[in-house]
Amino acid sequence: MNQNKINSFGKTDVGLMRTINQDSIFVSTESVGKLQNLFIVADGMGGHKAGDVASRVAIEKFVRYVCTTHMTDPANILDSGIISINKDIYDMAMSNRDYDGMGTTFVATTLVGNHVYIANVGDSRLYLINKEIQQITRDHSLVEDMVRMGMIEKEEARTHYKKNVITKAIGVAEDNTSTPDIFEIEIEKGDKLLLCSDGLTNMVEDYDIKKIINNSDSIEEAVRRLIDQANENGGKDNISAILIEPEMDEV
Repeated sequence: MNQNKINSFGKTDVGLMRTINQDSIFVSTESVGKLQNLFIVADGMGGHKAGDVASRVAIEKFVRYVCTTHMTDPANILDSGIISINKDIYDMAMSNRDYDGMGTTFVATTLVGNHVYIANVGDSRLYLINKEIQQITRDHSLVEDMVRMGMIEKEEARTHYKKNVITKAIGVAEDNTSTPDIFEIEIEKGDKLLLCSDGLTNMVEDYDIKKIINNSDSIEEAVRRLIDQANENGGKDNISAILIEPEMDEV
């Protein structure tokens, strides 16, 4: 299926409280290997430099995997690519004391026509935005598990003292505990997709994210305003956002 034209813009910002940006992003509206396009947000964790290395190397190795795999199905490429880089990051952490305990979240998406394929590990997110805002990915986090089990309300999760405890990340274990969640959705004319790290979602409510995106004159303006808002609200973490706007005919 031919791909519609895609407009996109991505930006990452260190925030107000951190000295190093451990987030990394990747934006390509052109083909990457067998994928017609590719967008990634990775939020690293670990020691002084380890999180920075984890997110950057995870993206580099994932892109290399995509460019060399013989697979053609987008969901399979995303899935197997993440499993592959998990071992790479884990081996790096085991072989260098400076990288001990490093890992990274990873949310990636690729579009084929009106089909969107998404892979997610950790608590970086992908949203579908039109007149409403819908979180497509599910956080791999302690508070998300508590919400699902009915222990706390979703509104409590944003301010819970354990909100930063994630239950799954790339590179922290050698086994398949970092297997990604895979999603496939269909989009319509006017839909936008937002990939972001928790430095945005912990600082800006979903409703305000939707309002900023829908009230901006361009996707670039929207991304810059989202990051500015996160910083105005405290900027406690690195902030990354990629906004995707496919140009589609009416479905």
